[in-house]
Amino acid sequence: MKLKEFKEITGLSKCPVYWDRRYSKDLDKLSKPEYSIKKEADVPVILRDGCKIYCDIYHPAEIDQAPALVAWSAYGKEMQVMRHGSLPSSSNYFDHSLEAGDMEFFVTRGYTFIIPNPRGIGKSEGEFLGIYNPQEQEDCYDTVEWAGTVCKYCNGKVALMGYSYFGIIQALVAALQPPHLVCIMPLSYTDDYYQHGYYGGVANTYMNMYWELCPSNNPVPWTTKMMSEEEMKELICEIQKDPDIAINSYFNKIFNVWPPKYHTFYLDYLLHPQEDDFWRPRSVKYKYDKIKVPIYLKCGWAPSGRWTAPVFNAMNSSELSVYKRCGVMEDYNGLELPYRFMNEEMLRWYDHWMKGIDTGITEEPPIKLNIMGRGYRYEYEYPLARTEYKKLYLHPFGQLRWDPVIDSDLPPDSFTHRPPHITTDVESLVYRTNRFNKPTEFTGPIELHLFAAIDSTDANFICKVWQILQDGSRMPVCRAGYLKACYKLDEEKSLIGRPVHDYTKRYPVTPGQINEYVIEINPIGMVFDPGTSLELEIKAMDNYPPQAGAWQGKMGHLGPIPSSNTINYKIYRDNHYQSYILMPYILSSPDELWLQSVVEDNIVAAGTVSGGTH
Repeated sequence: MKLKEFKEITGLSKCPVYWDRRYSKDLDKLSKPEYSIKKEADVPVILRDGCKIYCDIYHPAEIDQAPALVAWSAYGKEMQVMRHGSLPSSSNYFDHSLEAGDMEFFVTRGYTFIIPNPRGIGKSEGEFLGIYNPQEQEDCYDTVEWAGTVCKYCNGKVALMGYSYFGIIQALVAALQPPHLVCIMPLSYTDDYYQHGYYGGVANTYMNMYWELCPSNNPVPWTTKMMSEEEMKELICEIQKDPDIAINSYFNKIFNVWPPKYHTFYLDYLLHPQEDDFWRPRSVKYKYDKIKVPIYLKCGWAPSGRWTAPVFNAMNSSELSVYKRCGVMEDYNGLELPYRFMNEEMLRWYDHWMKGIDTGITEEPPIKLNIMGRGYRYEYEYPLARTEYKKLYLHPFGQLRWDPVIDSDLPPDSFTHRPPHITTDVESLVYRTNRFNKPTEFTGPIELHLFAAIDSTDANFICKVWQILQDGSRMPVCRAGYLKACYKLDEEKSLIGRPVHDYTKRYPVTPGQINEYVIEINPIGMVFDPGTSLELEIKAMDNYPPQAGAWQGKMGHLGPIPSSNTINYKIYRDNHYQSYILMPYILSSPDELWLQSVVEDNIVAAGTVSGGTH
């Protein structure tokens, strides 16, 4: 099929690179852009407790009723449909809260599109209690049921849609089992919200952004619902004794507003540094058995944050027993919002479940991966059954080698963390492989086994993996491998490449004692071409580029909250203490697993990988 013919048959402007001609069936029956758009603004929705929220409804003007897509987020409804094209993150107008999806794409194809302002957001009544809180989950349930039973533009079938915030909320709401919910498709996902904010138990300023993104008219911390006023004041005083928190004036401002109305979600975040009953209701891993609708989980290979591992956790969960599939779809070319990359895949998914159109999407193998540097491939399990786990050992002189160190009692490598209130320097240790002499694929989970001693009772480990290109430049593979030293490994729950720690209690480290730290690093799917090499970086804090000429908003660039103390780290790597990074090596892949383009003139990357050709 030629691209021109494809466009005529489907009504789509392009053929997605992630479609396969063996499974993309009945494309002529896909919903086509046949309708104009009509808008109803500020439509009231009455929630179960009488609170009134408002939504905007976009519906096909030429038909009375259609399946409804609900895009739920506290980022505000009006700006979700602003027309300025998709913006890259490099644009000064880039706004990460533009996550509802492409309203025009779906409404013109016969879907009703509903965007609410949640409780306490915009003009909606009530208190905004922070993202993904139990009240918000119930409110989204009520809105789904309102759409399925009251909204005159809906035919009774409702699905949830959207990216990031709009994606994460979906499984939490599905676990409440609203009767009119047909399916969900989280375009971004996390199963463990504590780990999302405190990756490896390390506090982060990532959550700092929500005060800016959520246009709340009545913000209230969820912690006020968990304890009395006196208990909360005592907790605030206790948290401020943490020297890493006490040194920061940005945090001081949050703590010293009463009643607490400033930066309320980040106040909640700082008040709950261990996994507790604040985080568990926001973590769908405790609710998998409650989900009863089909789910399509999507993410990208995540150079930062913890986005990929949760998708695979869900796919491997026996408790999540519904029809499920996942796609790790994007590379590192950069995010553009409003998000449109998955429009065509979403259309196949929603057409199948909402309109009964057999698009072939449920006939595909359950996992679709974008192997960076090669293209898209199907898999049937994760980790891949053909994975050969190989150890890259840390050696003297900053080397990473496949053979272990044979010498004993070697002096350790070391670096010193100095806190950012005395220097902008960030010391690190770097270990690098020789250049690969043939294409070499690593796809799957990664973990770092690090024998280390610190001269403190606690410390942060920040670990990153880089690809060093032929010209010597660095490309991020995984910027995220965090662990706070005080949290213990749970060996019984841990799997290869997927260490599990107990984040409910801190265990102070004995200064100077050599301990083995097992650190989860984000999964990858990448081919290292000849002439490239792999680099491991170990440090105690991040060093995002400073904002040249700017003085405000520094917290957004801080990342992991660093220790306020000077700490010396010693990294051991000899035959007694064999520090290594465990890599998921894939020798080759059967030809039939690689996607076959729907159209003949699509450009598809190809190459030879570790002895196998696709």
